[in-house]
Amino acid sequence: MTGSACTGDSSGIHRSWGAEYRGNGEVRFRVWAPGAPTLGLRLTSADMTMQPCADGWYELTVPDVAPGADYSFVLPDGTCLPDPAARAQAGDVHGPSRVVDPSSYSWSDSAWHGRPWREAVVYELHIGTFTPEGTFSAAAEKLDHLAALGVTAIEIMPLAQFSGKRGWGYDGVLLYAPHAAYGTPDDLKELVDRAHGLGIMVLLDVVYNHFGPDGNYLPTLAPDFFHQDRHTPWGAAIAYDREPVRQFFVENALYWLADFHLDGLRFDAVDQIRDPDSQTEILVEIAQRIRAAFPNRHIHLTTEDNRNITRLHEGRAGEDLLFTAEWNDDFHNAAHVVATGETDGYYHDFADEPLAHMATALAEGFVFQGQASADAGEPRGEPSGHLPPDAFVDFLQNHDQVGNRALGERLTALSDPEIYRLLRAMLLLSPHIPLLFMGEEWGETRRFLFFTDFHGELADAVRRGRRREFAKFAAFDTPEERLQIPDPNDPATFEASKIDWTTASGAAGREWLDDMRHLLTLRRDHITPLLDKAGGNCGRIVEVGDGLLAVDWSLGGATLQLRLNLAREERALPACRGDTLFALPDEAAASLSQGRLPGPAIVVALAREAGSDAA
Repeated sequence: MTGSACTGDSSGIHRSWGAEYRGNGEVRFRVWAPGAPTLGLRLTSADMTMQPCADGWYELTVPDVAPGADYSFVLPDGTCLPDPAARAQAGDVHGPSRVVDPSSYSWSDSAWHGRPWREAVVYELHIGTFTPEGTFSAAAEKLDHLAALGVTAIEIMPLAQFSGKRGWGYDGVLLYAPHAAYGTPDDLKELVDRAHGLGIMVLLDVVYNHFGPDGNYLPTLAPDFFHQDRHTPWGAAIAYDREPVRQFFVENALYWLADFHLDGLRFDAVDQIRDPDSQTEILVEIAQRIRAAFPNRHIHLTTEDNRNITRLHEGRAGEDLLFTAEWNDDFHNAAHVVATGETDGYYHDFADEPLAHMATALAEGFVFQGQASADAGEPRGEPSGHLPPDAFVDFLQNHDQVGNRALGERLTALSDPEIYRLLRAMLLLSPHIPLLFMGEEWGETRRFLFFTDFHGELADAVRRGRRREFAKFAAFDTPEERLQIPDPNDPATFEASKIDWTTASGAAGREWLDDMRHLLTLRRDHITPLLDKAGGNCGRIVEVGDGLLAVDWSLGGATLQLRLNLAREERALPACRGDTLFALPDEAAASLSQGRLPGPAIVVALAREAGSDAA
């Protein structure tokens, strides 16, 4: 078997990195490895010499390669390394990579162009714990359940191959390879295809701020992939200003959207993606390239950003739009304090007036808009009320806010069920985009814990670090108490985190599902149609304090009104105009018409202006 060198990319989309299958058995292998004086390719049982190209690249095009063939890169000392841009792995992150034919799956979604963002009801799931089997194929079997509920988008926690079989996915090291323990690339495509057939968008969480601690061989192949003098919480900072590095991440985003027909990406912790030396910030370039590549599809890009900035989300149409929406931790944190009274850790910032903070989040997006944050130790955020309401993704639970608790308790287990039902209605009937965490639809109370599959010294370090992390919390301020925190590497920790589908079929589960379905139907029929006309500065706090909250939103030709009483007795609140969409308890609407609201209770109403065509 022989190959040719440095031929360039003949495919329709430029791919700088990895093994590119070109049909008829031809594969181009390409890697940036300026740290290697020479580099070999081991393809099944044959060894070949890769040819050096300009700027530290190595390349070789080989004929007669069967899809599924295993390969590795070989250093001068004989060490075999996986391809950093492998499209699949034969096994774990330390073994050989596998050639993938991207055309092997026959798609049936040719008529699918996505859905507008205003229609999004997002359901976050982790493939390994969403079903007993923990696979792409098993997850696909549950999509009918989500479609019937009213979910319009699933957001999958990171899939890039990470060390071991179990993990959240945020320690990925092979960012182009779907995690082998979940199934094959074609299995993932079938999951996406089936979702589209049911009208469900598929979003993927991607991690571009760091690589995991085990199985990342980029420092060996390309030390210049990282800035050794700059650091993040996870080690040396990624050198986004170097062109091969930019290509790696820009093309990775395009790859997931093109090859797997995904409808969007959620970018993890973008506050740690720092690119001060580039003319165009890497995040901006990624968004611009995506918008240019998919002009006829609804592609949605969301961010997690502790800075509470708005510049990435300003401009709401056409090429001016970069990122679609921002995960709104401020909303969650305020709601969590309201529901539980907890004030440890970052909840301390929301402890003084949690209901007022929640009202600000509903009306304006961020709570912290430049004020000093005790948790951050400095001012945080900037004004956000000028963004439209669908620029914010709100949630009562997600993987972080549950799994980063020492014992992984869900809010459904921590709060008063009566109060939780009111907050759930508020979440689903506000004009922000709602996100649910898997199992939340039936009131799941099983824990979602932090789990990994590391071994040896790394496993010990992760275990100790996890327990040390909670030493500042009152419940775990002694070594004995910290021993109660589950070991992330124990397989039982992973098994305990799988949601319990049998709960959904019980009487309580069915009641939760019915309530959720009703709320999502109301949202679809009455609120979603208004969001395309909703501009910035549309939210207004009418009243807040003493257990009461009243917020109005001007949405085109209609006013959406929320009235909430979390006290245990009746209180005076401004009445709603127009039609009542939802009241809990049922009699609350009649009382509110007289300017009084029993407690605890919620009323949501919609007033249409005369002559308006608002839904």
